[in-house]
Amino acid sequence: MSGILVAGIGNVFFGDDGFGVEVVRRLAERADGRPHPEPSAEVRVEDFGIRGIDLCYALLDGVDAAILIDATQRGGPPGTLYLIEPAREDDESSASSDPYASPVLMSAHQMDPAQVLQTVRMLGGGCEDIVVLGCEPADFGFEHGEQGRMGLSNPVAAAVDQAADLVETLIVQTRERLALRLV
Repeated sequence: MSGILVAGIGNVFFGDDGFGVEVVRRLAERADGRPHPEPSAEVRVEDFGIRGIDLCYALLDGVDAAILIDATQRGGPPGTLYLIEPAREDDESSASSDPYASPVLMSAHQMDPAQVLQTVRMLGGGCEDIVVLGCEPADFGFEHGEQGRMGLSNPVAAAVDQAADLVETLIVQTRERLALRLV
């Protein structure tokens, strides 16, 4: 598949960790009510949840660009959105500097986007146009003796529409970049 992959990441049973899944759901709701014009680049929007191996395979499937959506702790107020561009050079230099570094082991029931990207690169994946849209979580449902919970906190839920708007803008910008590469 070539084109753009939009991947919702997270565990809906761990509170705000379900942010990426909710944004992808919101994008799907929006798309259902709109006509589908002929895109210049195919866009695939998918809920990957905690399926890191599936995301790895999707990124190895020849996508031109990827937008990963996930809860991301960076120290800001809950609901703060971040655009993060993973540094490919840093990953490669740290991996290649240790000749005894063991390969990344991934669980079929766990999602660590950094491990997914490292695995894709280790396997020769060529998707270099990757951005992570992160949202600062308030909690994961463990803070008050709970054993997880479903549903987003109020500040994170309030950021979902803004994040969906931002993803739509990123798709347009990515299509324009991909079109320029073809010229």
